Amino acid sequence: MLELFRKYRTPLLAGCLVLVALLLFSVNLRRRPRTTLFEKAILQITAPLLEGIDSACEFVADTWSHYLWLVETSRRNEALLTENRSMRQELDALQEVRLANERLRSLLDFKEEVALPALPAQVIAEDSSSWFRTVVIDKGSEDGVREGLPVVVPEGAVGRVIKCAPRQARVLLVTDASSSVATLVQRNRTRGICRGQGDVLALEFALRQEDIAVGDQIVTSGTGGVFPKGLTLGRVSVVDQGGYGLFQTVTVIPAVDFSRLEEVLVLLREER
Repeated sequence: MLELFRKYRTPLLAGCLVLVALLLFSVNLRRRPRTTLFEKAILQITAPLLEGIDSACEFVADTWSHYLWLVETSRRNEALLTENRSMRQELDALQEVRLANERLRSLLDFKEEVALPALPAQVIAEDSSSWFRTVVIDKGSEDGVREGLPVVVPEGAVGRVIKCAPRQARVLLVTDASSSVATLVQRNRTRGICRGQGDVLALEFALRQEDIAVGDQIVTSGTGGVFPKGLTLGRVSVVDQGGYGLFQTVTVIPAVDFSRLEEVLVLLREER
């Protein structure tokens, strides 16, 4: 402590003298109506020092208050960001629920229009290979599903059940190459067979003289023992009558978007 005092004794003594002078000056101001030459000299000497101390105090106070304000603002921003992320997640979840409700409402409305009893099901898997077009639903034999039953959505025909387990079933889509559906051109009742070709359908056995145009709607004819009559299958996109042969080449775009298939109806009927 003594070494510290010896090292800084000059500044300390100067500071003490300034404080004493200020005290004396303050006392004299209260007692004397006029300022003496000594007091004027003290004012002249100490004014810059006092001004510097005052400025330093203001700077420190302002810096501290701004620092605290920035810290508090940062905390509030972080809390707001967390709340915003949480609200966005809730909004996305509500949006998903809303869309699911719309799909289910449409499915229920379609169920009321179908004459046969229908079982709602959820698509839980799809075939990832390019050779087969199938999906797996979450209803099986325990729910009344069996092989050969048609599967539909409000947009139209989806496919038929080909494999059945107690709680799941595999559905062969109408776009699969091994799938064929007896159909009609809705406008003029021209008959044909729609066979799957991957992403599209081919309307086969349509005679060249038959009037088939792009945009014609293709529906199920009700023959073949799978789909009931009048289900939408798709619309004609290409017609090529060719220069020879009995039949024309007709390409049909499916009415169902199989890449977005989520909920379906299995049409139940009495076993023959």
